[in-house]
Amino acid sequence: MSAADRPAVADFDARRRQHRAKRPRPERLLREVYGEILRDERRDQDRSLADVAAAVGMSKQYLSEIERGRKEPSSEVLRSVCGALHLPVEHLLSRGIRRLTAARVNAQVERVRDPRVELCAA
Repeated sequence: MSAADRPAVADFDARRRQHRAKRPRPERLLREVYGEILRDERRDQDRSLADVAAAVGMSKQYLSEIERGRKEPSSEVLRSVCGALHLPVEHLLSRGIRRLTAARVNAQVERVRDPRVELCAA
């Protein structure tokens, strides 16, 4: 069967995928950034969820949800988790600021590289 004889296949989702790919990513939530930092710190120390959760006095499921950015922990919970990881709360905050700033700068660079952007001279 030649290419001319084959029936044409219409990809109706292609346009939707292209539109979805062009949408700007929303800014990350602070709870996602803090969770990522806590997970990185825990893994750097080669500690398990169960170990850290037991040291804090919470379930490992709840700690996992915090690390994945699904739950918004209170300042007391953040302080307890940081204490179990021997991570000063100030370091968590400063790392969060650095990551959010880096994400914002990267997003601005991506916008400048967008081929749809036109520069106009005055």
